[in-house]
Amino acid sequence: MKSKKINLSFTIIACVFTALLTCFFTLWIIKQKLNKYSRLQELDNYIQNNYYLDLDEETEQDLIDTMLKGYVAGLGDRYSQYLTAEEYQEFITKESGKTIGIGITVVKNEDGYPKIVEVQENSPAEQAGLQIDDILIAVENQDILEYGYLESIANVKGEEDTSVAITIQRDNKKLNYDVIRKTFDLVTVKGQMLENQIGYIKITNFRENTVEQFLNILEKLQNDGATGFIFDVRDNGGGLLDSLEKMLDPLLPEGVIATATYHGGVTENVVVSDANEINLPMVVLVNENSASAAELFSASLRDFKQAKLVGTQTFGKGIMQVTTRMHDGAGLSLTVATYQTSVSECYQGVGLTPDIVIEPAENFVLTANPNPETDLQLAEAMALFEN
Repeated sequence: MKSKKINLSFTIIACVFTALLTCFFTLWIIKQKLNKYSRLQELDNYIQNNYYLDLDEETEQDLIDTMLKGYVAGLGDRYSQYLTAEEYQEFITKESGKTIGIGITVVKNEDGYPKIVEVQENSPAEQAGLQIDDILIAVENQDILEYGYLESIANVKGEEDTSVAITIQRDNKKLNYDVIRKTFDLVTVKGQMLENQIGYIKITNFRENTVEQFLNILEKLQNDGATGFIFDVRDNGGGLLDSLEKMLDPLLPEGVIATATYHGGVTENVVVSDANEINLPMVVLVNENSASAAELFSASLRDFKQAKLVGTQTFGKGIMQVTTRMHDGAGLSLTVATYQTSVSECYQGVGLTPDIVIEPAENFVLTANPNPETDLQLAEAMALFEN
């Protein structure tokens, strides 16, 4: 009986000690948290009491947004970022495959003016009559060279249903346009049949609407008798992993294609393919601006012996971000994992070395229209089908 009382007393003491120890560590953690935020509170109080101007509501919100952006920036990760409510909505619009603007792509010509190299289908620019090779010489009646190239390009952007005045030069004529900015669907996939029945598909991004565009073009080229495919992901900065998976599915054999490794070393399958597979030779064109999902697309096709890579060393982004909506409508895009194919190692910070490394011709500009006479990388890819 005495032994049982001693054991019971020891158990009670042990439970009390454990509870006190847990309480101590909890309070210690809370204190550390409070110390962190007390520094911010001290700074805020000093500014509120001593800044020479009264802070209005808009300035207060700017302070909060800047503080939160700085907090995430402190991670030292270039891909993680805090998004204001407006920026988050822009991000969601972009990921859906839509954009707000006029729908042109430009490059700087030898005179320093923007030259239109692409006009998006069904865009305000197309509807207004802007054309490829038009030279922008003024925006809002301000000469681009005088006002500044980047500043002028920024002025082309703006809110939906607002107008932007553009002056262009075409065949030695100056033409003025008032273009209304609109939200419209981006065309992220284009395709056509090249010589020798080679199907060419250019993918500029991996958005929500990219999947449907890709599958439609892939099916059409197959029905038209394509004997092989060239997938062009040069200057493709990546996009959605879900879209990538659906696009790879008809191109690869059944199985796990890619995995991701999260916090704590947890690994998950992120790209899986079914048994249906196109059994045709393939080549992927890549360059230094092929990044993220574009690299995983390329690596997957090569690792599963479906394609060779042609071009230059890719960017080297093998980490994945998840974007979450916060309670106030703002957003957080956070790097949460590395990813790689189930065959090879992660290419983060390294990139992919093409099977055939070939530099583009000097002054070559990548456009929406493939031309093997000026595009050395495309010509090399086409030559592979002759062997």
